[in-house]
Amino acid sequence: MEYGFTTAAYVVSAVLFILSLGGLSGQESAKRAVWYGITGMALAVAATLIGPGSGLWFLSMIMIACGGYIGYQLATKVQMTQMPELVAAMHSLVGLAAVFVGFIAHFEIDNVLVVLYVKGEELESLGTFGQLIAKKTAVEISILRVELFLGIFIGAITFTGSIIAYGKLAGKVDSAATKLPGGHMLNAAAAAVSLITLIWYFNTGGFFPLFLMTLAALFIGYHLIMGIGGADMPVVVSMLNSYSGWAAAAIGFSLGNDLMIVVGALVGSSGAILSYIMCKAMNRSFVSVILGGFGGPAGEQMAVEGEQVAIEAEGVATALNEAESVVIIPGYGMAVAQAQSGVAELVRKLRAQGKYVRFAIHPVAGRLPGHMNVLLAEAKVPYDIVMEMDEINDDFPETDVAIVIGSNDIVNPAAQDDPNSPIAGMPVLECWKAKQVFVSKRGQGTGYSGIENPLFFKENTRMFYGDAKASLDKLLPMID
Repeated sequence: MEYGFTTAAYVVSAVLFILSLGGLSGQESAKRAVWYGITGMALAVAATLIGPGSGLWFLSMIMIACGGYIGYQLATKVQMTQMPELVAAMHSLVGLAAVFVGFIAHFEIDNVLVVLYVKGEELESLGTFGQLIAKKTAVEISILRVELFLGIFIGAITFTGSIIAYGKLAGKVDSAATKLPGGHMLNAAAAAVSLITLIWYFNTGGFFPLFLMTLAALFIGYHLIMGIGGADMPVVVSMLNSYSGWAAAAIGFSLGNDLMIVVGALVGSSGAILSYIMCKAMNRSFVSVILGGFGGPAGEQMAVEGEQVAIEAEGVATALNEAESVVIIPGYGMAVAQAQSGVAELVRKLRAQGKYVRFAIHPVAGRLPGHMNVLLAEAKVPYDIVMEMDEINDDFPETDVAIVIGSNDIVNPAAQDDPNSPIAGMPVLECWKAKQVFVSKRGQGTGYSGIENPLFFKENTRMFYGDAKASLDKLLPMID
């Protein structure tokens, strides 16, 4: 009965997780999709707690309560600008869990062998996991060793990689691509050590090769992500999401938990697909990004000529009041300033005048896939005026005013004009083709990737300096 209920609950949970992933593909269905995921996870946890092998209820409830409290605190206090680094931090926990489960599985295999063949005790003296291992054949034990080895390997890479990604996104680690002397050869050497230790561990079952591989994997995770620059960090976040999924699947294999295998595979494959889509949108090689920025443009970048011309709120208001079509391009700066409500109010005022207003969203705007879409939805901007890059790029030549709010790399003409630029070949929003361009920006600094933007020096561009929220508060009363 216990097995039947748990299996049925796991099947329902898996279906809910699939529906959740499918629903997250659209803004209209995203809220419903989140509830699918919440319900599926609650059902999975409940089925696990009352299913076969249940026990340690008091400890389990304490851990669940602690986790729920921490999650609640994070959900209520973390700003949307901090979501990318929060996601990276969560990925590190999944990786660490995979490492711990792998080592526990290794020690439990040894414990089972001692209990059954050295002490001669009965099967019932073992715990639930031990009994599961004891029923395996020699071949199945060998397969389990490979599974736990891979789980630790993927988990260790995910753990240190996610910590470095968190540091870069939070500004605690330099966002520039940084490699140790030896570069990719160090990664290759660490990978070779991991392969050798796999063979060693498979033949001996000893702890030392497993420990040595863990050190190599921790280094790979650290060095891979350190070698990836700020412009590629959105891809890194989704890539680490994929790694955490495969780590969870490896945990599922080690524990014999079918639901963890299914969910891990869903997360791992969807993260990999998202990373590939984003790499394609940025004209990046998926393989080069996951190998730590292998290759890429090199050489002296083109010099930027001209000067940045500032404009005050009155000038921007005059242009907007006279314009017929307006395109707004949000970026990370809008999130930092928490200016989405002001932007939404500006849109309402302009549309009330009968103006044609739309948003242009780059696939990697912000530092997390979908970052801008969430902010605009939070401000209750209508979904039908939020356009993807491919839908709106051809419309810029017929646009009267383009407003860039806190964006830099995704509107940088150097991606098309400078073959030596770090973002060379990356598709960008061609807002400079609009009749007038206004850039809301705090100062004259470069973007997250540290690249100068020729857009700011073009003749039809005016710099609307200041905090985005304060600038909008000054601008809004001037819109008729």
